[in-house]
Amino acid sequence: MVPLQASSPQLGPAVAALFGLVLLGAIVGAVGNAIVRRLSNPVGKYRLLYAVVLFPVTLLAYGLLALLGFGPALVGSNPGVPDVLYAVLTNFVEFLAAGLVWIAAYAPTVRGVREARDIEVSTRSALAKMARYVIGLSGVVAVLIAPLTVVSFGASPFWFTVGLALVGVIILYVSPWIVPLLRETSKPTGESAERLSTLRTHAGLDVRDVLVLDTDDEETANTLVRGPPGYRRLFVTSTFLNAFDDEIATALLAIEAGRLRSNVFEIRVSTVLVAGVALIASVTGMGPQWLLLGASFGVLLVGFWASRRGIRTADEYAAERVSASMVAEALDRYAEIHAMEPSRRRIPNPLSVNVALGDRIDRLDHGTSA
Repeated sequence: MVPLQASSPQLGPAVAALFGLVLLGAIVGAVGNAIVRRLSNPVGKYRLLYAVVLFPVTLLAYGLLALLGFGPALVGSNPGVPDVLYAVLTNFVEFLAAGLVWIAAYAPTVRGVREARDIEVSTRSALAKMARYVIGLSGVVAVLIAPLTVVSFGASPFWFTVGLALVGVIILYVSPWIVPLLRETSKPTGESAERLSTLRTHAGLDVRDVLVLDTDDEETANTLVRGPPGYRRLFVTSTFLNAFDDEIATALLAIEAGRLRSNVFEIRVSTVLVAGVALIASVTGMGPQWLLLGASFGVLLVGFWASRRGIRTADEYAAERVSASMVAEALDRYAEIHAMEPSRRRIPNPLSVNVALGDRIDRLDHGTSA
């Protein structure tokens, strides 16, 4: 971020950097796509590519563009514009530019995902949906952090980090209202509404309402529950309703209910935030450097372990609701629908927040036979 009082940076270097970063994103995406297509279980590897490679590249792009003052350079200076509005505009421009880098990196992977999952989704349609998501998310985040940006100039890095953490929590818990702005949604009606109500009751999933995400051309059969306690909203993809029968769908929703009961989502969020604050405090010299660095790493290990334990607890809850064999069958069917090969690990990965899908299935099968 560039202080509001500073003169506007030069636009030329910032635009040149953006073009370079977009090219870098496209190259990284193309190379990553070429590698992943040749690996076993490519669907799972694509997810890893997005999380471990493409997303960090996008964050790097945002950081470089912010340091170069891309937003202030493009927006320009206007003494009559309120500070908060100016911050919204400059933040939105910088987030949008970083989103362009993400789209450039994402584009080469669309064809590979389409072939790996054998789905009929055009590259144009996939990029249009991604662009809508990027624009909407950029606007939401820019509005949320603008007041923090204005207030925090001159504040210590620690308090700025704490403020960002609070904004992160706000963003996560207002998801029930944000997701409909970023994705095409509809309320279930008629037989679909009655079916979902029955499935939720059998699964023990207590939410306030349900929205259906349009994914017919993506064949992504997923569920997601977001929102603060007392206002949980269930999102189901339109494909979910068509891909699974009632028994399988109930088991998958029971797993979602178990995740809520074991606070998997909250554990992950708090782990990242606490570890991030400790890490920034360490590198900015606001305390014992190595102690804070060790604390950050320790929080990650404990939080990741707690997340994996929460997933196992969620599976146990679902098994109590519908039987362990049905939950195992549901996970196996879920993997089949998404062209995933259930992976297995002899030793759990301490740096993973998830339990290998194959290990979850084996554990449930073992529990059934025990």
